[in-house]
Amino acid sequence: MSRLSPNRIVIASRESKLALWQANYVRDRLLTLYPQCDVSILAMTTRGDQILDRTLNKVGGKGLFIKELEQALARGDADIAVHSMKDVPAQLPAGFALMTAGAREDARDAFVSNQFVSLDDLPNGAVVGTSSLRRESQLRARFKHLQVEPLRGNVETRLRKLDEGQYAAIILAAAGLIRLGLAERIRSLISPEDSIPAVGQGALGIEYLASQDDIAQWLMPLAEENTTYAVLAERSFSKCLGGSCEVPLGCHAVIDGSNLLLTGFVALPDGSQLIRRTLSGAARNAEEVGTALARQLMDDGATEILAATLGN
Repeated sequence: MSRLSPNRIVIASRESKLALWQANYVRDRLLTLYPQCDVSILAMTTRGDQILDRTLNKVGGKGLFIKELEQALARGDADIAVHSMKDVPAQLPAGFALMTAGAREDARDAFVSNQFVSLDDLPNGAVVGTSSLRRESQLRARFKHLQVEPLRGNVETRLRKLDEGQYAAIILAAAGLIRLGLAERIRSLISPEDSIPAVGQGALGIEYLASQDDIAQWLMPLAEENTTYAVLAERSFSKCLGGSCEVPLGCHAVIDGSNLLLTGFVALPDGSQLIRRTLSGAARNAEEVGTALARQLMDDGATEILAATLGN
């Protein structure tokens, strides 16, 4: 197998429609680069897909969505795994590497409702569904009159629960709805100033074994510079703070030429304490900017918030 021209690549993916869309996107990009290559998709069910009656922070976190895919890589059943970057834990297991794929989709959260246009329109006691402590903490901080309830399942399942009347509104990642051709379900987009997105939200990641230099070379043309810088900054921020599903935090990078503007926050789940800061720096120093922002938040009290959150 040539270093620059692979003969065969197997992509591990979850079986949801969104995950398969993402895997097929990467497959098509690879076939454009290597038209003679046999690129196939190995669809798998993960623990995160199976456990739907509890929130992620109570059953093991985001790693539940990728563990089986990593095992397939380790066994040699697949060469790469495609993830929503927001689902990838801040700390990868030893022996694995990660790369971005393509340009980032809209990173904002989306307000979805059959009755209301935006969060500001929701009446007292309205039930809002969300799957993340990040969204919950920001909602509770801004809208104390709303009732925030857990919402699990794939995109289609969450929309069905909304349509059945279980929620007045739900909050989803805009990127997933757009990629599935469901953008018309978005009633309004929530600005990053009002709801700081998840780390890596809207970006795709490709995971592979760090020892496989050939695969890294094959994937290199898929990486888009601004997306790579943004994700590096956000993941560095999260890693420094020990980011996981148990910690309500978010981080969003904006690249403007050679400059990077990074905004991050840490909060208690009930929104009673929320610390946020913004820091700018050179995009080429993305990881350093992310770490510096995390340390500023720690100086502001994030360490105590993290301790209180993880101690509950």
